[in-house]
Order: sequence, then C-alpha cells, then structure tokens
Amino acid sequence: MTGQSFDWMGRRIPFRTGESLAAALEAAGILTFGPDTLGQETRYFCGIGACQCCLLRVDGVVREACITPARAGMQVEALERRHD
Repeated sequence: MTGQSFDWMGRRIPFRTGESLAAALEAAGILTFGPDTLGQETRYFCGIGACQCCLLRVDGVVREACITPARAGMQVEALERRHD
C-alpha cells in the first residue's frame, strides 16, 4: 500500500497506484455501491465499463467505477442517497 486514499461516503478507502475505484472498494469489503436513480443496487460487474452497473458520483460527475482510476483525495459517493 502506498498510503493513498479516497473518500467513500465519509470513509477513507486505501488503494494501490493504478487500481480502479471498483477494485479498491471491493478490496475494502464494499460489494454494493448504493442505489441508482431507479433504486436498483449498483455493483462491480463487467470490469470494462460496458454494463454501467457500477456507476458512482466521483467529484460530482457520474463515472464507471470499474474503469475510473483511483486518485488521492477523490470524493466518491453513491448516485442516490438511500431513503430508509
């Protein structure tokens, strides 16, 4: 580990240089990424950006977690907040 991290919903997530957001989240034990705009759970699935199952909001912009390289200081969150 290089000591780098990004913020996931208020939690610091460490990552290795070159690792995607999805890989870093999975390594941290986060297997679902919250609901999409239709209320369906988002998650890491195809790993190549084709399925759009891992959409997240990264520094305010919607991105595919599986093809977005992790960078120190990123603010990463679910597309939608849960309304439980």
